[in-house]
Amino acid sequence: MSNVLQISPASKITYLNTKPPFCFPNFNLIRAIACPPNLVAVCPIKTHFGVGKIEALAKYGEEGSVQGLDDSPASIELQPISSESQFDRVVAEAQQLGESLVILWKASWCRKCIYLKPKLEKLAAGYYPSIRFYSVDVNSVPHKLVVCAGVTKMPTIQVWKDGKKQGEVIGGNKAHLVVNEVREMIENNESAL
Repeated sequence: MSNVLQISPASKITYLNTKPPFCFPNFNLIRAIACPPNLVAVCPIKTHFGVGKIEALAKYGEEGSVQGLDDSPASIELQPISSESQFDRVVAEAQQLGESLVILWKASWCRKCIYLKPKLEKLAAGYYPSIRFYSVDVNSVPHKLVVCAGVTKMPTIQVWKDGKKQGEVIGGNKAHLVVNEVREMIENNESAL
């Protein structure tokens, strides 16, 4: 059985050596595992795209089990913070565990915030579970919290460690540039400790 999926220009997925062909429009990133006889198991993962093909590395063992799969999620939803007491509790828990926090300060009316959130959710998957990612809608929390955090523009992404703000990126650029800046900020913060 072949381990290669072919994708047509219309983004329909054809599974080789399977009957009938399957199409999962809700999956942008998939891995297919060949299972006898003519079955396919699909799960969301990170993949590398080539020209018109996704190569899936299937590791099918002698006993009929799938081995060596990456169980990490493709994205992790940012946990919402909706009150000052919840914010204090999250920061205190992270401080007690010695973990870093990444907090997206956003507004529902902010277009850049809307575009940035899913990209940060993908970034969160790369740091899961060592760094926690949260979001705060500035319109749904007391203004005092926003001022205490030093947030002046939307979106603002901050890294917190040991109960203190360690750095921030104000998202005035394109989302992918902001994500790169956040990644650098996380790496610099983690290497400095």
